[in-house]
Amino acid sequence: MRLIKKGYLYQVTFMASVFPVNCYLVEEAEELTLIDAALGFCTKGILKAAETIGKPITKIVLMHAHEDHVGALDSIKELLPEVPVYISIRDHRLMNGDRSLDSHEAQTPIKGGVPKKLKMRANILLKEGDLIGSLTAIETPGHTPGSMSFIDLRTNALIAGDALQTRGGMAVAGDIVPWFPFPAFGTWSKETALTSVRKLVGYQPDLLAVGHGEMVMNPVKEMEQAIKHLERKIG
Repeated sequence: MRLIKKGYLYQVTFMASVFPVNCYLVEEAEELTLIDAALGFCTKGILKAAETIGKPITKIVLMHAHEDHVGALDSIKELLPEVPVYISIRDHRLMNGDRSLDSHEAQTPIKGGVPKKLKMRANILLKEGDLIGSLTAIETPGHTPGSMSFIDLRTNALIAGDALQTRGGMAVAGDIVPWFPFPAFGTWSKETALTSVRKLVGYQPDLLAVGHGEMVMNPVKEMEQAIKHLERKIG
């Protein structure tokens, strides 16, 4: 487990040099919000990171329902049973194994590993603009239909989940990066993802934090280049 701090944001990384999987702890005045639950073996590392910071985890926010974002949820909740779990209204369906699509959505199969043995479910459902402590929820479908991103109102730090990756180079979800193609393989609709990342650029973030790869300071120019790269591929 590796822990890196940028302002109020702590990146907790597992398998950093091989297959980096990130989750995040957002520091509030007296508590922490856990963003994502990584993989099943990550429970001890996540709780150790919180102990190092010295504040309790009082919220668990899931960016989408894939296994590498919810994997440790059951074991964390066994230890922190009173902590509420948040996910988008749309990906709550996916969390429950429902891969059906709405009529307005891209009619391509939802991809990626949705855990079949997950017992816990979110008990607070999120929509655009909802506030969780210092974070504002942003609907960013593409990787999954209900993927969400969050921006910290204090610092303009953007936590974008798998809307983008930085491992192997900055890329929009669905744009295959040869050095690390796995997020693209799990992306439902790259066209929808492209629309979402254009939306995220509008926030002009000062920091970008993603599910796979390093945090990037002043990321807007790189985000714009990633958009153009996928636009050229799609034609």
